[in-house]
Amino acid sequence: MADTTVRIDGNTLRLPGGVAVRFIRTLRLPETGTHPLPPGLGEFPVRRVADYGDRVPETWRARGGVMLPVYLREAMWLSFAGTSEPAALQVGVGKVCAVSGRPWSDRLTRGPQNYVALPRQPWLDGINSGTGTVRQFVAVPLGLGATVEGQVTGEEVWGGVQLRSFALNDRELARWRQEERQRAERQRAMPPPSGYGAAMPTAAPSASAGFGAPMPMAAPPAPGPVPAPAAGAAPAGPPRAAAAMGLGVGGSLRQEVYQDDRPLTDWSEQPAGRVFVHLVTPPEWRRITGEAAPPSPVDRAAYTRAGLPWFDYYDEDAQDVPSAHSLQSVKPVGDWLGDDHEPWQPPTPGQTQQLKDVPGQPVEDGDW
Repeated sequence: MADTTVRIDGNTLRLPGGVAVRFIRTLRLPETGTHPLPPGLGEFPVRRVADYGDRVPETWRARGGVMLPVYLREAMWLSFAGTSEPAALQVGVGKVCAVSGRPWSDRLTRGPQNYVALPRQPWLDGINSGTGTVRQFVAVPLGLGATVEGQVTGEEVWGGVQLRSFALNDRELARWRQEERQRAERQRAMPPPSGYGAAMPTAAPSASAGFGAPMPMAAPPAPGPVPAPAAGAAPAGPPRAAAAMGLGVGGSLRQEVYQDDRPLTDWSEQPAGRVFVHLVTPPEWRRITGEAAPPSPVDRAAYTRAGLPWFDYYDEDAQDVPSAHSLQSVKPVGDWLGDDHEPWQPPTPGQTQQLKDVPGQPVEDGDW
């Protein structure tokens, strides 16, 4: 029987089939205009819900999964770097598909496509909103109607983020692995370059280089963590209803959601694994985990004035997935929460760059 276990490796979620997902903090963009890709400002910390079962709401325990802290109106993107084998990954925001705009489905579909194809899709910054664009993921509380879930379905029940992975079927996976072995053998058989023009030895690329790398934070460091509750210790009181958070949308970014170039029959009919990601306010995060949340998001104008990079990515060999009408009509969070008074300073042309731990305990799944 195939292993359906989801694990946390550092702050990386590892789903069966080789899928790796990290949640990346980023700059929140203005809700008007279309912008280059904002940089990564570090990873959100991720923790298992089961490790704090006496401090989380009963509904969280029932759904299982993981949790991460996020500020009101903070933006995030999902990185799929490190995915080791081809996979189809469904991404839900309040159980609304971020690619198709349709309700959460147990099956992969192509009319419309309701998943991203990995590793071809390197990241996802928001909901699929039109030709070559997405609308940025931005955290908002449930109950206002501002989430994608609330605007598409008319109710806010789930919140959070949902992930489900599908591997290639046995035949296609065996074929892909054989092709990878042959490719590796050909590379080993190639003579090393020599003479004029040969590449000079260089140090390994820094983990802080390139799109999605943690960038310097302008905010002051957060206070030190308070001691975490001892294992098995009784909570200070009964678990209370934590402030529920979901994802709405912010500004528009230049980013394609790639159409899968494999036939649907290449994928397994049954999912390899799934996980529910709860979004927690920083005060609740500290109460539940005993840890301080990361510093508040960096000021956008200060980031641009410092000359730090923005990014542009375009793959001319890929085809973009058309956007669903239900996602095109989603209104930005500013329409619900009021005007954005954070100053905006657009990047200069030179700032935009063109781009082409041991696993821990299993993450418990639940009823959702």
